[in-house]
Amino acid sequence: MSVILVTGGTGAIGSAIAEEFSKTDDVIFTYNVRESEAMELKKRLCCECVQMNTADFGSVEVGAKEILKRFGKIDILVNNAGISLIKPLYDTTCDEWKKIIDVNLTGVFNVTKAITPSMVRRKNGTVVNISSVWGVYGASCEAAYSASKAGVIGFTKAMAKELGPSGITVNAIAPGVIESPMNAHLSDRELSELAEETPLGRLGKPAEVAKAVRALAENRFITGQVLGVDGGFY
Repeated sequence: MSVILVTGGTGAIGSAIAEEFSKTDDVIFTYNVRESEAMELKKRLCCECVQMNTADFGSVEVGAKEILKRFGKIDILVNNAGISLIKPLYDTTCDEWKKIIDVNLTGVFNVTKAITPSMVRRKNGTVVNISSVWGVYGASCEAAYSASKAGVIGFTKAMAKELGPSGITVNAIAPGVIESPMNAHLSDRELSELAEETPLGRLGKPAEVAKAVRALAENRFITGQVLGVDGGFY
């Protein structure tokens, strides 16, 4: 039985990933401030959770030590924690820019740095990073978010080369428009238009992203890749 760590487990995609793997493996997910949602998810899936601010390496280091002490290993790391920001660049404050980069990109660095040494020692492991279609193609009025998710892709490709000799695969998933609270700011009309622009004619579901994570985690000869889960959006 494998041990899976999913960051940002209380979000739509994070909880779907935790649920997918809880069917077959031991799951630990992280949360930052949404404690009530975390406790509810923990109970529903019969899994474990740890409070962790992925943007703060000190918090990550403490959480990682607790997880490794209790479970002894992490076989699969899913860096999913993330936030969004929709604003024209000239309205984006320096603090907003920094927060997006800290959570979406530095958070991936922090958790990978804390967890992968244990994988290297075992010469085995898998990392799946959740990027975005906007990290591949960019989005108007989402410069900070697009930049952070593009950074995740560059980080993924670099780490695939760095960790490959230790038998560790590192890949990324670039979801398209997924049914989740992160898109709650969009009107029904805007969501309908996005669905029409998608060749499959609908928005994606969190469970479909989760199944893609499992597919990448289980294939031991795929690394350094970015898998689009976007219904053919691009």
